[in-house]
This record gives sequence, structure tokens and C-alpha cells, in this order.
Amino acid sequence: MKKTIPALLLLVLTASCLSGKKDLTVLAETVEDEEEPLPERYESDDLPKAADELFDDFFYYYAGNSSLQQRRTLFPLEVTDADGKKSVVEDSSWTTDRFFMEQGQYVRIFDTQEQLDLPGDTTVDNVVVEQIFFETDSVRQYLFLRNEGRWQLTAIKHQALKSNPNAQFLHFYHSFATDSAFQQKSLNKEIAFTGPDPDDDFAMMEGFITPDSWEAFAPELPRDSIYNIVYGPQNTWTKEKTFVICGIANGMETVLTFQQKRGKWKLVRIEN
Repeated sequence: MKKTIPALLLLVLTASCLSGKKDLTVLAETVEDEEEPLPERYESDDLPKAADELFDDFFYYYAGNSSLQQRRTLFPLEVTDADGKKSVVEDSSWTTDRFFMEQGQYVRIFDTQEQLDLPGDTTVDNVVVEQIFFETDSVRQYLFLRNEGRWQLTAIKHQALKSNPNAQFLHFYHSFATDSAFQQKSLNKEIAFTGPDPDDDFAMMEGFITPDSWEAFAPELPRDSIYNIVYGPQNTWTKEKTFVICGIANGMETVLTFQQKRGKWKLVRIEN
């Protein structure tokens, strides 16, 4: 039997989700004051083995330490602009990039449910970190490769948003995040929900949200620019996208699943 979650209960669930705590990942605890620089905590290039096994673990070290970032960047670093013109950046000109550490969140956009396991796959050795600028319809891509067991930034590429494999979905997402009327029209008639049970800290509950209840439970969505981590090949023509919002300071994830229905994207599931 389908269970529709009333708006009042959704408000309780929202409060429960926001109060949840998890152990922070490497350097996450440093994002406390955006005006203060992240501390230089790792002065040696001898990272723990696990940090080079999974890209996410490596990247927290990489983004949080200037000297390590210098050593794990392939200089002279090749940079390609949106017109295909190439240039290089020398190590003496490199400015430490904190990526999404000070922004406090990043996203993962997946084409299939199977791809959700890629962040924990130790065989992945090619990852792209994308910074997507909606105002300028442009994307900056950071290309990371793992060579002989060591992750390294190997190149930067700039592209017009329309050239990105996720271009069509990203244009939809920006409208979904910034236009409340468009967002309401882009909700499925029933939105599957999975989240913490407010009556039991160790249990999850499942049910359905209807569009008239959505406003009470809609998560805060990144709008101006987003960082997307790409762990594998992207499928331009897929009719499903899973959009995962990953919090840095609180370690929480919000998973939004969209499907194309009659040529239009619809939100069909949300998981906390």
C-alpha cells in the first residue's frame, strides 16, 4: 500500500535531517569560517595509502594543503580554453585552489543507479572535477589521473556549457533550482521519499510526497555555480539522472532522482 506523507510530518522529518551528525571527512572540520584560510595540515607528500585508493579521500587532502597541491599537480600544467587554444601554467604562477571546500558542498550527477557505487570503487583511475558556472554558461574541468598509484591533476579544460554531456539536464536543473513555478511543474504526481524516522534514530521510513506537500520538504539547492565530480563516462542520451548533493561540514547527502517523462524531466524520488 502506498503511504503519502502529510506536510506536518514532513516538517518534522526536515528538522530531524538537519540535526543529524556524522563524522567529518578529512579536512571537513576546517570549513568553519569562510573568511579564515584552511590550515596547512599535511606538509608531507607521504599520504596514507587509503588517500590514493579512493579519489574522494585524496581530493580532501589535495584541496586542503597548498604544498601538497603543488606536488600533486603536473607542471607545466596544460590549460585548454573553450576555443581549443592551449597554454600552460608554471608552478610559480599556480594559485592554491580550494575548490568546493569553502563553498561547503558539491554534487555528483549519475546516469544510472549502478554508477552510485563508483565513488567507492578503488579501480577508478580517471576523474574529472567540473566547476559549472550558470551565469556564463561555461564549465571548467580539472582532469585527474592516477598513475602508479598516485592521483595527480594533469590538465584543465574550459568549455561552453552546451558542449557538456550533461548540458540539457543542467539547463533544466538551473531552472528547477531558481524558478519555483517551474519547479512545481517539474514534480512527479507522486515523489518517492526515503528518510530518517523521526520516532526512531536508527530507522528509516519510506512513503510518498505529493506536489502540494513539496514546499514543506524541498531541500536548499545550489544555484549560482556547482562542483560536479565525474567518475566515469557520461551518457548524453540517458533518460534518468541522479543528482546527489554532498555536504562538507555535516557529511549529509540529499539524493534527487529525475526521469524524463514525455520529453520533460520530472523529480520522482528524494532520499536523505
